[in-house]
Amino acid sequence: MTKKHSPVKKLSQEHSVPWFWPFAAAIEMEEEGLRLFSDNLKFIADAEEITAPPQPEWMSPNRIFLDLDTMRLRDFTREPNTTKTTPVLIDAPYAGHQSSIADYAKDQSLVEVLLKSGLERVLVTDWKSATVEMMNFDIDKYLAEINVVVDDLGGSVHLVGLCQGGWMSTMYAARFPAKVLSLVLAGAPIDTDAGNGPIKKMAHKLPMSFYEDMVSAGGGRMLGKLMLAGWKNMHPERQYMEKYIDLYEHIEDTCYIQDTERFERWYENPIDLPGRYYLQAIRELFKENRLAKGRFIALGRELKLKDIEVPLYLLAGDADDITTREQIFNAEQLVGTPRDHIVKKLAPGGHIGLFMGAHTVTNVWPEIGWWITQQGRRNRTTSVSGVKR
Repeated sequence: MTKKHSPVKKLSQEHSVPWFWPFAAAIEMEEEGLRLFSDNLKFIADAEEITAPPQPEWMSPNRIFLDLDTMRLRDFTREPNTTKTTPVLIDAPYAGHQSSIADYAKDQSLVEVLLKSGLERVLVTDWKSATVEMMNFDIDKYLAEINVVVDDLGGSVHLVGLCQGGWMSTMYAARFPAKVLSLVLAGAPIDTDAGNGPIKKMAHKLPMSFYEDMVSAGGGRMLGKLMLAGWKNMHPERQYMEKYIDLYEHIEDTCYIQDTERFERWYENPIDLPGRYYLQAIRELFKENRLAKGRFIALGRELKLKDIEVPLYLLAGDADDITTREQIFNAEQLVGTPRDHIVKKLAPGGHIGLFMGAHTVTNVWPEIGWWITQQGRRNRTTSVSGVKR
């Protein structure tokens, strides 16, 4: 009998998710490969995809609470009389793939787990693919619209940042500390100079011109399909030979086929990023590490992570080759939260498994949901510092 493998589990154990960080394409490229990639940028940008599965779907019932320039805010609240409850806002990654990763599938949904943990109101940022009109949006634009969301939700939230959404949530918490009651960061690169991961090496090795060329090839945007096609051309054996051989071996396994189709919907439908936002993130966060150093300017003010004093939960993957544990755990040293109000958790698996891996979703995220619930009860009376809210 052929052994069954989940396509998500298989992918999360390889260096196969560089497109979750769009600029991570170059992790495994040597100099010759980079030159080849650059030479073929125009061809890749113009090429059509052979594989074109339908768009990914959200697993849980939801409604559009707000429709802004950068996002649709999805509300998964099930009970109608919970508007006075402090909401949980999941800041999904805006890094090349769609936000539905936060509600990926039954038993693989962070939304579902948090609701079952007793949190009554859960919302998710459903980031829009960048249009030509959005090409000059910068990080400030996204922070400003998160602020609109928080204000419309009553002025305070429990904030859960996934991957890129983690550094964006950290920025927001530092810029508007009174509006965040607790902060969860999962697979989020906060101190990008920490550790010895491939992202750190690549960020300092490649010149800005490499990224600028990719944005130019996309007409001012970082095109998701360009990035995905580029990686596939560099590793055709992974994307075609192994993919279809594995599918053939499991052709009679209905669950495997369904899992594969669901993953293809998410993986093969990347989204585009504004060129200005993308290049700003590369330069200021990953090359210059300004957020960790207290030198990142957001909405007119220099951010100081010491201004973050709320309870903090840090989640890292022990096999994460996109965001190493040091990059997220170093946040403990940078924020103003007392140590006894910081939880650090190292989960088995890689980067993508932190958000959709069945083991982590089943065993770790219920604990996070309970932790958020406890912070909500504590914050009804006092903040961590003992000051009345």
